[in-house]
Amino acid sequence: MSFSAETPIDEIASLDKKLLKNLTKIGYTKVNDLLSHYPKRYENREQFNEFPYEPTESPICFKGEVIDSSKKFFGRRRFFEALISDSEGAGLNQITLRWFNMVFIHKMIIVGHKIIVYGKVKKSGKRLIIDHPEFEIVDADNANSGIHLDRITPIYPLSSGISQRPLREALFDIIENLEKDGFPEILPPNDLVEMSRIKALRTIHFPASDNDLAAARQALACEEFFILQLNVAYRKAQHDALPGSANCGSGKLLSKLLSSLPFKMTSAQSRCVDEIRSDLASPKPMNRLLQGDVGSGKTLVAVCAILLAIEAGSDAALMAPTQILAEQHHAVLSQWLEPLGINVGLCTAKKKTDSDLPLFKKNSASVIIGTHALLYGSSNIQRLGLVVIDEQHKFGVNQRQKLINKGSCPDVLVMTATPIPRTLTLTVYGDLDVSVIDELPPGRGKISTYVRQSKKHLSDSVKFLKTKLGEGRQAYVVYPLIEDSEKIKVGSVEGEFQKWSESLSPFKCELLHGRIAPDEKDSIMGRFRDGAIHVLISTTVIEVGVDVPNATIMYVFDAERFGLAQLHQLRGRIGRGEHNSYCVLMTGKLTGEAKEKLGVLEQSSDGFVIAEADLKLRGPGELLGKAQSGIDRLKLGDLITETELVKQARSLSSTLIESDPNIENPENLHLRKLIMFDDDNDGVVA
Repeated sequence: MSFSAETPIDEIASLDKKLLKNLTKIGYTKVNDLLSHYPKRYENREQFNEFPYEPTESPICFKGEVIDSSKKFFGRRRFFEALISDSEGAGLNQITLRWFNMVFIHKMIIVGHKIIVYGKVKKSGKRLIIDHPEFEIVDADNANSGIHLDRITPIYPLSSGISQRPLREALFDIIENLEKDGFPEILPPNDLVEMSRIKALRTIHFPASDNDLAAARQALACEEFFILQLNVAYRKAQHDALPGSANCGSGKLLSKLLSSLPFKMTSAQSRCVDEIRSDLASPKPMNRLLQGDVGSGKTLVAVCAILLAIEAGSDAALMAPTQILAEQHHAVLSQWLEPLGINVGLCTAKKKTDSDLPLFKKNSASVIIGTHALLYGSSNIQRLGLVVIDEQHKFGVNQRQKLINKGSCPDVLVMTATPIPRTLTLTVYGDLDVSVIDELPPGRGKISTYVRQSKKHLSDSVKFLKTKLGEGRQAYVVYPLIEDSEKIKVGSVEGEFQKWSESLSPFKCELLHGRIAPDEKDSIMGRFRDGAIHVLISTTVIEVGVDVPNATIMYVFDAERFGLAQLHQLRGRIGRGEHNSYCVLMTGKLTGEAKEKLGVLEQSSDGFVIAEADLKLRGPGELLGKAQSGIDRLKLGDLITETELVKQARSLSSTLIESDPNIENPENLHLRKLIMFDDDNDGVVA
């Protein structure tokens, strides 16, 4: 039997029933799913590393023979040890393989087994040890040895119930029987990739040489970039083809608002307003991303857009990710807009019936602010001409599209205070025009950031905090966990709350985390904003939160466990008023890696610099998650190091969409299945 990309895996006769069941459990249904399960690394089993006799700086792959094994107990900890020696030498060199809380491995490894081991060797007392090594038992009868030995051997990432050797054998059988015409080319002709798709798939799993492997990886990485860029180009083409209309007033209301404010817009804000004004005046629907660091004044820019749309006879909706943030926007916009004769409605889980919402009625006010409840409050909003989405990274593409669909081709402005690295802007948000507020308003206090070790500096931290509280300031104390964990040795808000309450007495502390009921959470944040609470002992739920200018101190414990972008976002909760602010990043152990990462925050307050550093340290992560981009994550491609491939893929996708905007030409029909559609609306996600 030969296999195409679309062949169901339950039709593969050689596939073991247990393996089939476990593959189906993780969502694999077709041959293409299996072929896209790429190896995580390779072992050259034509020539192994020598059996080690001293610690190694990095993991190595070698062969040995099991000469002893034992199960041991140490308190609650159980572990299994296997002693191996050099089966091809004199047997004098010995290494202990050790697995904690995985005693079931004793059923897999027995004395006399020939074994292939991959791991980093360390010294413990007089013994050489590898903790939790990867291993593979060599077949006693050498069955299928040509698949597992004497070659560049693929090592796959594994899920529960799936073992390395059966998976490798299944893929080998499939690759040996691929249908020649069952794998149509995805990439258009280009100068970077010469290897056909079917050859690249064969080679990525079972390469004959390192050069072949590099060529296959480049071909498939370029294919991933092309699929990503094809989605972006398709979304942009579909949006550009929508029948929009000019939606921009004269600017009289805008001038009235700006003249009434006790401050002037920054030049960056003015530039962004001009860019948005140009979009609104165009008959093509606006689709713009407004980037700005925490506190840069994105809300005012959004309000300017709202006023221009209102003057043109449109209604506007602003969606925020939390109730308290929606209420804060409602309070600010009411203060600014109601003196201009504009009603501002609020739609949250507490207030979501149509009768409560004047905006849902004809001849009514012009702005509605809400949470996810906006998605479900009514089938349509009268005259919805502008959609503003705050903290867009908190919403998936389908959620954004659901609000947009309540209008008739409305203009769309999405805002983010999480700077998107310039490396990714065109890749992930290439369908959006981008405006950047790259300066902060004057009059803000300075934020000083310090990295400190918890044990050495905790008492000094308490003294400093009490001093600042005595001066009338407020503070956040952030921990990564809600409650203590036996598995993860880091601090928790519930575990540390009582200590802080006693240490900071008579100042009022309050607990805040994600398990607290939404109403109570909002009440706590409201009391903190009003000054009734001095210190919030919190998890990262404050990351997107209420504006409290009087909060000037933040301690983040176990800071090394957070990403740079998240720490920068947390730090943005302070420094929002005139007083100088202090962010202290507390670590349990200041390793070289933690020092390098956290040092970026000590040295810079520029969100874009931090975002670039975070991208290099952690990779694209959430920005390429399916919820955010509408596209599966990359498996092979590296957006940071392979910019030429990205540019090539962008050019190829743009050329294809220019000639075939709906991907309906016969030669391109097989590419339509690569476009991620919105199931709710039967249209492309936007």
